[in-house]
Amino acid sequence: MKKVLSIILGGGAGTRLYPLTKLRAKPAVPVAGKYRLIDIPVSNCINSEIFKIYVLTQFNSASLNRHIARTYNFTGFNEGFVEVLAAQQTPENPNWFQGTADAVRQYLWLMEEWDVEEYLILSGDHLYRMDYRQFIQRHRDTGADITLSVIPIDERRASDFGLMKIDNSGRVIDFSEKPKGEALIQMRVDTSVLGLSKEQAQQQPYIASMGIYVFKKEVLFKLLREGIERTDFGKEIIPDASKDYNVQAYLFDDYWEDIGTIEAFYHANLALTQQPQPPFSFYDEKAPIYTRARYLPPTKLLDCHITESIIGEGCILKNCRIQHSVLGVRSRIESGCIIEESLLMGADFYQPSVERLCNVEKGNIPVGIGTDSIIRGAIIDKNASIGHDVKIINKDNVQEAERENQGFYIRSGIVVVLKNAVIPDGTII
Repeated sequence: MKKVLSIILGGGAGTRLYPLTKLRAKPAVPVAGKYRLIDIPVSNCINSEIFKIYVLTQFNSASLNRHIARTYNFTGFNEGFVEVLAAQQTPENPNWFQGTADAVRQYLWLMEEWDVEEYLILSGDHLYRMDYRQFIQRHRDTGADITLSVIPIDERRASDFGLMKIDNSGRVIDFSEKPKGEALIQMRVDTSVLGLSKEQAQQQPYIASMGIYVFKKEVLFKLLREGIERTDFGKEIIPDASKDYNVQAYLFDDYWEDIGTIEAFYHANLALTQQPQPPFSFYDEKAPIYTRARYLPPTKLLDCHITESIIGEGCILKNCRIQHSVLGVRSRIESGCIIEESLLMGADFYQPSVERLCNVEKGNIPVGIGTDSIIRGAIIDKNASIGHDVKIINKDNVQEAERENQGFYIRSGIVVVLKNAVIPDGTII
């Protein structure tokens, strides 16, 4: 894998994940109590022995830069690195990244300095565990110019994805973006060609792109330099290339979730608490997911009732009830609280006890969840200060709302409390 360079696309402004992306790039959004989204593809690369990794981003990249600098330091005895490349103006190109392909195009001058044969292009907002070595080996074995990783899809979900059609050798011959009706039926393929059993192939007769690609070096450079007006890999570059180049499909038949929306993000996090077997597990010693080492103390639980939940390290929970929830590092829950089906991202710092006491005496609200508060079906971003006897329960079942001046949004019925927000005592949302 020394001849492979990985490019992780950090995405655009992350509007579908707003307000979680208000103060951070999409790959820097916290996930599963202690990780960030960027840790997933970077860890997959490290576990696949790919150590040359660029992360392309253009929005709010300060926290992403900080996280990567503190987390991924390879020794000086190999060429390994993880570096953020932010959009920048140059004399040749004064524009921001116009799409996934344009982002890579603007940094071709840097990419070509490396003595590599393949470029692995990944997304920064997917939850999955994958050994890219098998993917790249399939690319080499088939003599492909481009290989796409695909997932098998059943009829019910097929219309939500960009679908592909393959021939009997696994070569991609047609593309269709979210087809319906007759157009959908036309995209049926025999997925047993890619390795599914006959039974599975009948249940899942469609294949959808995961947004993960391997390019031969010369093919990537040629396509990007020729088609300057083409700015997106999935919608323009690859469909156009399939006519003249050997574009192959590689089947990934395991858990994969695009967590680009608030609803998908919320459900993917809560699914991690499922028993006996969550759809995705961070408890895999052979292929661990890495993140920043914070050296936090253990979590302290004082007379709590906790079921089906994940609790990050360094938390302090007092006389509370927590059910089917994920609590991030340094979460602080005071007595009498009820937390149900919620995602709390925790805090970036500890408030000293004296400061917390002074805040309470002065009527200010310390960071964490105040006494006798109820939180249900919500996402609480980092460093939020929730007062005493607050109810965040979406009592009117509102589906969409923007209350930025009050410190929260509602997306798909999920209340999202902003980072650093202050919710006064007695508030009912």
